[in-house]
Amino acid sequence: MNTGFVIGESKPTFVTAITSRPLSVGEYIKIDSDEGEILGLVEKSSVSSAAFADVKNFDEAFESTEIAEINKRDKTYTAHIGILGFLENLRKGQSIIPAVPPIPGTPISQPTKEDLEAIFSPQKEGWVKIGNLLREKSIEAKINLDKIVARHLGILAMTGMGKSNLVSLITKQIGKLKGTVIIFDYHNDYTTLNIPRINVIDAKINPRLLDADQLSEVLEIRDGANVQQRVLRMAFTKQVKESKEFWKKLETEVEFIVNSEDKKIKEIRTSAYRVQDIIEEAQRRFEDILDPDMGDPISFIKEGRTNILNISELSEKQANVALAFYLQQLLKDRKDASIVKHGRSKRERNYKFDSPIFVIIEEAHVFIPKDHDTSAKYWAAKIAREGRKFGLGLGIVSQRPRSVDLNVLSQLGSFAIMKIIQEDDQRQIAAATESTSRELIAQLTSLNVGDAVLVGQWTNLPSLVHVEEVKEKIMGADQSAVNAWANAEKMNEIAVESTQGLVKKDLLLD
Repeated sequence: MNTGFVIGESKPTFVTAITSRPLSVGEYIKIDSDEGEILGLVEKSSVSSAAFADVKNFDEAFESTEIAEINKRDKTYTAHIGILGFLENLRKGQSIIPAVPPIPGTPISQPTKEDLEAIFSPQKEGWVKIGNLLREKSIEAKINLDKIVARHLGILAMTGMGKSNLVSLITKQIGKLKGTVIIFDYHNDYTTLNIPRINVIDAKINPRLLDADQLSEVLEIRDGANVQQRVLRMAFTKQVKESKEFWKKLETEVEFIVNSEDKKIKEIRTSAYRVQDIIEEAQRRFEDILDPDMGDPISFIKEGRTNILNISELSEKQANVALAFYLQQLLKDRKDASIVKHGRSKRERNYKFDSPIFVIIEEAHVFIPKDHDTSAKYWAAKIAREGRKFGLGLGIVSQRPRSVDLNVLSQLGSFAIMKIIQEDDQRQIAAATESTSRELIAQLTSLNVGDAVLVGQWTNLPSLVHVEEVKEKIMGADQSAVNAWANAEKMNEIAVESTQGLVKKDLLLD
């Protein structure tokens, strides 16, 4: 059954159609061209009325309603359709755009359920369900897990639109396959994720494994305090790193600088006093975070598990250092494992992980910022470029895409984009995702919670999807302040009644 006809100037990638009913953005249609059936995606839809075209006041509008009701030809439904490729090839996972544009007058129709299932719900290994097509709710939307590990993933949306739910869902699906996932949890959103094979780790930093600049950041020496940083570099010797009494030895080295009679060193004595205070203060403030006796932090990560690395207790600088350390070590481990397996080196190499790893960085705009360099950004960019060769996938999650480094974003092969209102964010997404049309990006403002545009290599075609809710995710949703206040008031009343009861008992005892 015809839904409409191609009109106006058509192109191999884009056509306009007049339809018998208003089509929804995100709806798929079929164009019956001479070369074969073509699948298209409605990217923009509009309705116009001849009766209301030149209405200038209320009375004219009132009269036009009667005219519009009588005239069945009054409404014009227009759909702007992006061409996705020949249907027959899309069923095989190939997107081939027609060389000749559909001729105006070509009929369009709705694809069958079987057509869409073959493309969006392939029955192949590695494809898992994450929801349903937004406009065809009977069709399961599946994604290819191999592609996100091999070519990386970006999840971008405003806060509260379902980013952490999608992260939990992907993690849950990888967990069913006994894959290894590491989530750097900056806001403690995932430690209560109630899924099997989960391993929650409180991130700590072993100061012995850092270089002097990293230790300076962890101790929170100010960025511009160059002399203090110089003192720390002088004191942070190999002997300090290897000493059983790490902090004591470090303090001794700084004490040596303070007491030195060398004329050059005397000039930095005041800064050395300050470094002494900083080290002493750090031992007290960061007692639970800086642990020189913890061994290798990577050893706490378990293969075949969902590892939640809780970095919520760390300051931004400390989290940056910790993240950079983990990313560096994970890339090195996967490189060594790959080299051993392919027999390309005679040098003995030790590695921990036998199989690919998927790393997810929450709040990516903090660690991979656009406007300045960080150590975490350096290693994330390196993984984005090289990770696919060694089975190390990168997932980036952010509510501020405009603040994430574009070089890293553009290396990601797949995206889930949820509701985004800021135009700066939309421009950054358009720059990073070549396969996302302007019309589709313009629709991001109208998406609801849980709705997402999926583009890139993890799907056969761009699609609008409603992501299914993960019931096992307990934290991360908006908290109800009203309920919390009501419960607090009830608890206060109970406490008062309890106290009054005790007073009465005391009086009775007297």
